[in-house]
Amino acid sequence: MTQPAATTPSPRTSGKSGAASGSPDEQADDAADRTTTRTATGPDDLSPAEVAALIRAVDVDRAAATLSGVARRTRVVAHPGLGRRTGAPVWLKCEDEQHTRSFKLRGAYNRVAQADPARRARGLVAASAGNHAQGVAYAAAQFGVDSTIFVPTGANSVKVARTRRWGARVEHVDGGVDAALAAAEAFAAQGDRLMVHPFDDAAVIAGQGTVGLELIEQVPGLRTVVVGVGGGGLAAGIAAALAGHAHGAQVRVVGVQAENASAFADSFHAGRRLCAPADTIADGMAVRTPGRLTLALAASLLDDVVTVDEDAFWEAMVLLRATGGHLVEPAGAAGVAALLRHPGLAQGPTAVVLSGGNIDLATAERVAALTAAATVPATRLA
Repeated sequence: MTQPAATTPSPRTSGKSGAASGSPDEQADDAADRTTTRTATGPDDLSPAEVAALIRAVDVDRAAATLSGVARRTRVVAHPGLGRRTGAPVWLKCEDEQHTRSFKLRGAYNRVAQADPARRARGLVAASAGNHAQGVAYAAAQFGVDSTIFVPTGANSVKVARTRRWGARVEHVDGGVDAALAAAEAFAAQGDRLMVHPFDDAAVIAGQGTVGLELIEQVPGLRTVVVGVGGGGLAAGIAAALAGHAHGAQVRVVGVQAENASAFADSFHAGRRLCAPADTIADGMAVRTPGRLTLALAASLLDDVVTVDEDAFWEAMVLLRATGGHLVEPAGAAGVAALLRHPGLAQGPTAVVLSGGNIDLATAERVAALTAAATVPATRLA
């Protein structure tokens, strides 16, 4: 499944030109076909009034004020090779250069900063494949409180080591990100500690959305944003930021997910939350169930969610290393992978978010070898 599928019209996408076409029934059928062995999580859709209230609750301007002097305003750089391939100017938003080498710091810090001080003092708890873990541990260090992070067994050792470096206690849990999240929620409830959800929280989403505010100011004439999706916090936050900005309402936002971990994409097109296996090199987006809040926001604000094959991640990482020295993790290269597979996604000046750079040693070594051998087709864009 490497062809982009269209979404049903939303308040944000009605009247816009999308990347693909198809009737709502056909799109829902396609999503159902892809999820034959997957199970829905239940009838938990938000009503239109609840979605409207959620959009208001995602206060990106407040988050920007909270993060001033904390999060870096990361640079954007033009990528001429991708521009030639797509026929549109392409800019890279370098969140791999953020503190903790990931955008996740933004949402985690914003949530912690807005929490009740007494509850925050009892300690922070989170579940993560690694990048959110570092964001929470960083925030805990800034506020001088304890943090306990639950990570899936086999989590990226580089991310785990960097999380511990910020002073967090790390607990490994069998069963993937969803099992780690359940363990974290139970532990937080036991001691009335502050649970910092990796994506399904309005303050977290708002913090991630500050990336969108920066893009409006940094990319001249911005018309498209392409961003990786795991739980959906970054994509939903950026879309919310753009929808609430005078110069952002007409900007298209396209999410990208691994086809081997396609729960969010499948749910987006089916119109309900679905579970899906998650077996991908892009560990940062290996989420088996989308967030309730993030999916509701995506249904209202995103223009599309597409998927890419595993080879596309490798090609994107090699291209970024060869054409600018960007050493990003697989999930961080998702937007570039999407443009390699679906160049038509870039409509007008396009921003691609390089969401993370916490790459493990084995992956980094393979990227270096592929770059040196110049055997990956994407290197021709150099």
